[in-house]
Amino acid sequence: MSFSLRQPALSDAANVAELHVHTWRETYSHLLPEDFFTERHVQGRHRMWEHILGNPGGDRCVRIAEDEQEQILGFAMTGPSFGPEDEELPRDRQLFCLYVAAAHHGTGVGQALLDTTAGNAPTMLWVAKDNPRAVAFYRRNGFEFDGVEQQDPGAPKITDARMVR
Repeated sequence: MSFSLRQPALSDAANVAELHVHTWRETYSHLLPEDFFTERHVQGRHRMWEHILGNPGGDRCVRIAEDEQEQILGFAMTGPSFGPEDEELPRDRQLFCLYVAAAHHGTGVGQALLDTTAGNAPTMLWVAKDNPRAVAFYRRNGFEFDGVEQQDPGAPKITDARMVR
């Protein structure tokens, strides 16, 4: 499969937001409340990506993968780590998201996105413990659980676990 990576523009925000919602439906629907994917949720993703892509620069790295027809296959974003003010974070960089449409799993898209946004740098991330495919991917890339977990109030069946390398 042929794909390319690039920095997205503000004009990509709607497509990235739609893919974000799509990948969450594919991956987490069985763990989310039935009414999770409301119009409000979808519009929230649109606003989030409009803000991110409308304010480029800084220390954030966002990349998209697209095929020859310019269809977005996946996206990833890294940036400075953050957490509660009193919490000492294990790494200065964080992988905030890396999502690839299920139809393109195993094609190298995810690996290329991780390589271009995080490289081999010491990085932390949060992953759903009940996502064995993602956990295996991150382990292959040198990440290990550090024992810290959290629950998302909006998705109480999803336990996020922190991984670091």
